[in-house]
Parts: sequence; structure tokens; C-alpha cells
Amino acid sequence: MATGKLDRRHFLAAVGSVAGVGIAASSGLTAPARAAAGDRAYLGCYSSDGASGHGIAIATADSAGRLTVDGMIDVTDPSFLALSPDGSRLYAVNEGSGPGMVTAVDPHTAQVLNSVAVRGNGPTHLCVAPDGRAVLTANYGSGSVSVVSVTEDGRLGAVTDVARHTGSGPDPERQEGPHAHQVLFDPSGHWVLVVDLGVDAVYVYQLADGGLKEHARVAMAPGSGPRHLRFHPDGQRAYVANELNSTVTVCRWRADTGELVAGQSVAADTRGGDPRNYPSEPVVSPDGRLLYLANRGHDNIATFAVMSDSLVPLTTTPCGGVFPRDLTLDPSGRRLYASNQKSNSVTWLGLDPITGIPQGVAGSLETGSPTTVLFA
Repeated sequence: MATGKLDRRHFLAAVGSVAGVGIAASSGLTAPARAAAGDRAYLGCYSSDGASGHGIAIATADSAGRLTVDGMIDVTDPSFLALSPDGSRLYAVNEGSGPGMVTAVDPHTAQVLNSVAVRGNGPTHLCVAPDGRAVLTANYGSGSVSVVSVTEDGRLGAVTDVARHTGSGPDPERQEGPHAHQVLFDPSGHWVLVVDLGVDAVYVYQLADGGLKEHARVAMAPGSGPRHLRFHPDGQRAYVANELNSTVTVCRWRADTGELVAGQSVAADTRGGDPRNYPSEPVVSPDGRLLYLANRGHDNIATFAVMSDSLVPLTTTPCGGVFPRDLTLDPSGRRLYASNQKSNSVTWLGLDPITGIPQGVAGSLETGSPTTVLFA
């Protein structure tokens, strides 16, 4: 991180009020209990620099969506999680304030297998290649993307490539240089997309033989600060949450050519208020009719109707916490889970079975500085 300036995590930590400090519900547990009937979930939690989390919480969601923590995995600052294609390995980026790391875990035994330096700073996001042979990390602090090989037993191997972005944006506080915030494969598995907040761009790469080859750099609106992208179930549309100008952009995607075309942008929260609303995560309903967007400044979830090439705002729903850093749809498609970083809670909201609109907070789990929820 740059000396003399607030890094991304500490900059955002200074924004808004902080709710009372919670105590991790999983405190004192070190190994997973036998899972009850329900869905297994992994909760990333910040654990350093004053954060109150303890690493990766292992939880079970029952038929009503209630989360119960079964154990803990001691991993530092797991700001994002991903599973291998066969579910046998869990990977976490270790964001922290020093050299960036990525960690491999056996989720069945809750044992850390190994950790590898990614040759980049402040990794905030990762994904696993469709064949399971590589893990890619988006390194916010250094504005780069790393490719880490995966061995036959699922451990992390050598870093085989680092793609470094260049440029800056009009916001002097947040866009003094590149800040890669997300890396993901498109639904075809052929293309790698990297969302860079610092240079207002989405990069399109191809991954071959452990190396990244840049295919395109797609410009977004100056000063928009693109953070995360989510594909529509049809694989032909994508939605980009823009952190700095509080919008979401509708894009067209062609998997045959690797072409991303930015279209309409709409306000992340049409009620107005502070323009620095910091939208974090877009989620598309399984049937493709709705888009949900977590707003950290306004502490709500905005719901939009998905049209062919546009979004129509429908409603906003309080998320039940403060600063929802991540938004996750459960495997049933009936609930949304908000990771409320600054109120030390994960809340869940039921979705109306007919309209899909969030019905309000149905429950909450107290856990320190949550960053993400991943269902297995």
C-alpha cells in the first residue's frame, strides 16, 4: 500500500458511523462439527488491524435460512473465498496490509494446506479456473492480476504470471493508479474479466499455459470506479457496480468474440442522498428477472427489474446492518445474505416467492467484520 495515504480498506473504514462491536459467534471453536441437514456456508471475516473477526467461519444454514457456526479456520483477513470446481478445496485471498497472499484449505478437515505470496499487494478477490489448475487473484493495492498454479492435491504452487495494469482516473483519492478489484471467468470459461476501480476499465484476458494475454480493455465512465461485475444467467449480459459514482452499468457480452459493450447506467439508489454510496455487490436472480445491489453508504439492498438492455428501479430494502460489503444468494434462490462489515453481522432476507422482492430481514448472525458468504 502507498505510504502516507489511506489504503482502500482503511479509507472506507473511516466513512460513516460504526455500530457496536460484536463478538464472533464462533469464538473458541477450532474445528467443524458434523453438519446438520442444510447448506454448508463459509464466512470470510477481517481479522487484523483492529477488526473483530477470526478468519473463516464454517456455518450451516437450516431450512429457514438460519446460520449456525460449526467451527473456525484460522486464516488472516480472508476478504474473498472460492471453491475448487469439485468442492474439495477452499481458497482465500489474504488482503491484509503487507504482501498479498492466497491460502488453500481442506474444507472437510478445516486444515490450512499452504499459503503463497501472489507478488501483488492487497488482493481483494479471486477465482478458480474451470479446470481447477489455477487460482487468479485481483490485487487492489498494486493494480495487478496474479495467476497461481494448483498442484494435483489442490495445494497452491508457483505464481506463473502477473499482469500489471497502468493508468489512473479523475478521483485523486481513489484513482491515483490502477486498483484491480475483481477477477472472474465468463460463463463460457474461455475469458477472464478483471474489473479495475482505479482506471475505470474492465480488462478481458485469455488464460493459456499459465499466462494471461490481454484481449481488450473496455473503458467505463470516467470517475465511476467499477468494483464488481455479475453475469446474467443468459450469459449475454453483465452488470457492473460502480463504487465511486454510485451507479450500476448494463453491458452486452459476446462470448464468441470476448467483446464487452457498456450501455445504460442507472443510480444505485434512486432515493438520492449521499452520492458516495459505495455500492458493493450486484446479484442476479436465478430466473434473470431481477438484479439486487448492496449499497454500503445507505445500508440497503436496491432491487431492479431486468429489461433487455436496461434496468428499472423497483424498491430498496434495509439490509439490517451497517456497510454491506457483500451480497450472496443462497442455493435455493429464496434468500439474500448481506455481510455487514461495520455492524459485525450477517443478515438474511427472504425473497417474495412471486415477485422476488426482498421481504425484510428474517434473521442475523453476530460475527466479527464479515467480508463475504460462500455457499458450498
